[in-house]
Amino acid sequence: MTAPAAPHVIAIQRFPVKALSAESLERVDLATDAMLPDDRRFALVYGDPGTPGGAPRFATLREEPRLAELAALFEADSGELVLSRRSRPVARGIVTEPIGKTLIDQFLLSFLGSAGRGAARLVEAKDRGHGIGYGDTGGGHVSLLNLASVRDLERVTRAPVDPRRFRANFWIEGLPPWVERGWVDRELALGPVRLRGVEAIERCSVTNVEPETGRVDMNLPLTLRRAFGHLVCGLYCRVLTNGQVAVGDALQAPA
Repeated sequence: MTAPAAPHVIAIQRFPVKALSAESLERVDLATDAMLPDDRRFALVYGDPGTPGGAPRFATLREEPRLAELAALFEADSGELVLSRRSRPVARGIVTEPIGKTLIDQFLLSFLGSAGRGAARLVEAKDRGHGIGYGDTGGGHVSLLNLASVRDLERVTRAPVDPRRFRANFWIEGLPPWVERGWVDRELALGPVRLRGVEAIERCSVTNVEPETGRVDMNLPLTLRRAFGHLVCGLYCRVLTNGQVAVGDALQAPA
C-alpha cells in the first residue's frame, strides 16, 4: 500500500488585482508581516478614487461576477499590467504611469459599464511598500487552503468545487480535512518559512461565482453552515520569518 503523501504546497497563487483571477507561481519570496509581493497591489474602486471622505467602494465578484472572466498578469519591473479573457489579452498598460492606468480604466468601462455604481477604476495600494495590499484582513497576511477540506465540501455539494473560488495564496495537499480550523494562534511552516495562524477564513457569496464563466452557480456559505455548522474554509497566517517557498515544499503542521 502506498503511504499517504506528506503535507506539501501544491500551488502558489498571487492576485495582482483584487477580484481578478490569479497568477500561478512556482516559488515566492516571503517577508515578515507582509503579503506575497504584489498580491492585491491593485483594486477596482467605483467612481472617482480621488473624491474625499468615506471608504472606497470596491468592485468585487459579489457585485461584478463577470470579473471572474479576467486574469491579471503584472510585471513589477516594468509596471505593465495585462488583462486577459479566455487566455487572450484584451487590455494592457503601464499602470504605474497615468496613461497606462487610463487605458485599463477605459477597458473596464467598456467591459463592465457604469450602471448606478459609477465606473470601476484601477487604484494602487498606498501601503504596498510595507508589503500590505488590498487584503481582506487589512494587514500583511497570507492565506492557506486545505484541498482535503475542499474535497469534503464536494462530498456534500455532490458537484465539483473549484479551489480557485477561495482565492487562496497557498494550496496544501496531504492534510486531513478541516484540520486547519485548529491552527489559529499556532505556529507552522511552509518549507523554511515560519508562519502563525491568525484567523480562520469565513466565506461569503464571492465563492458562489464559477471562476471560468462568472456564473453564480452555488451557495457555498449556506452549504458550509448547513453541513458543517460554520462558514470557514481556509486560514490567514502571519509570516514570522523571511524566506522562499516553492511548489512541492513541505508543510510542517503545528505540534
